[in-house]
Amino acid sequence: MKEEFDYTTYARRFAISYPIASQLLIQVYFWIIANIFIASIVHLVELSVRKTYHLTIYRGYFPVLLIAVVLGVLYGMISGLINILFDRKPFKDRPVGVVIILKGLFFLVIFSVFFYLTRNLLYEPVVQSFVSFNKNTWIYIYYPLLVFYAFMTLLINFINQVNKKYGPGVLVPLLLGKYRTPKEEERIFMFMDLNSSTTIAEQLGHIKYSEFIRDSFMDINHVLLRFGAEIYQYVGDEVVVTWLLGEGLQKLSCIQFFFACEREFKKRNDYYLQKYGVVPQFKAGLHLGKVTAVEIGEVKRDIAYHGDTLNTAARIQGMCKELGKTFLVSDYVVKISRLDKRFVIEDMGSILLKGKSEPTTIFSIDNVKLD
Repeated sequence: MKEEFDYTTYARRFAISYPIASQLLIQVYFWIIANIFIASIVHLVELSVRKTYHLTIYRGYFPVLLIAVVLGVLYGMISGLINILFDRKPFKDRPVGVVIILKGLFFLVIFSVFFYLTRNLLYEPVVQSFVSFNKNTWIYIYYPLLVFYAFMTLLINFINQVNKKYGPGVLVPLLLGKYRTPKEEERIFMFMDLNSSTTIAEQLGHIKYSEFIRDSFMDINHVLLRFGAEIYQYVGDEVVVTWLLGEGLQKLSCIQFFFACEREFKKRNDYYLQKYGVVPQFKAGLHLGKVTAVEIGEVKRDIAYHGDTLNTAARIQGMCKELGKTFLVSDYVVKISRLDKRFVIEDMGSILLKGKSEPTTIFSIDNVKLD
């Protein structure tokens, strides 16, 4: 059966496979469109003035369009590289206000350099043969373009923030109103909860404990994209992760993800012991099935998922402590993903989960078999 095209799925796959290229292309596409937009406005204004005052000088649309596209590509690539730079240390740990100011200074320098290059390299061979600009003309052009580019920079930064909140490929469906009415989707949900959270909180105190949770969640975030995962919610010391069915089952990403998180914590073992005296350990419950997705809220909008799949995943995770296991999944997950061929699993039996009318067979996954 031919796979139905889904923009979000393919955008996410591309972002996972080529993260740097994805960020650069977003910037390049945006700035090409922005430059063509302003170039078209300038061209239409020029046509209006020419018709009104019966001017005979006309430079044509193509030279301006060419400059707009070339600058869009170059400016987009450099802006993308700067954003990638600011997403890394030491900028990543700086206050948001400081990062905004630094980005603003970078923007001013880059824009001024590009304006200079446009005037001295692109204008003379391409446009000057059609019309000549004097020094004052260039000054009047510089400041309106500076305001326009500043506004468009704010807009692309907003788009980047939306992508960070919802994940790659979600903004376009949101703008098109995909989730204004409930949509049924097949999804995988994993509920991850911090082990011994009460004890750790008492040992660290609430300020230090909050830092501990922040660092733990940040390490989980570092693993997300490699396994096509999305963060659905943070609830206290619990994080809810989700996948579209096909994405989560591909290479068993939804299972591999949990063990990758454990490896990430182990890799940072010395850091956690030195700063907090304890290394985070999470227990998780996994289930899959149909849910409804809908855009909710007015003051604070979000995409919410509803359905028994979420309730079951949460209840399965709640059984980890009672059964003495760190990772539990439903029999449906085992059946549809054929886990028994690739993982060491243990049948924990049929258990009547809280709020359920029928028992659910649960399996424990303890470790991955190494080839």
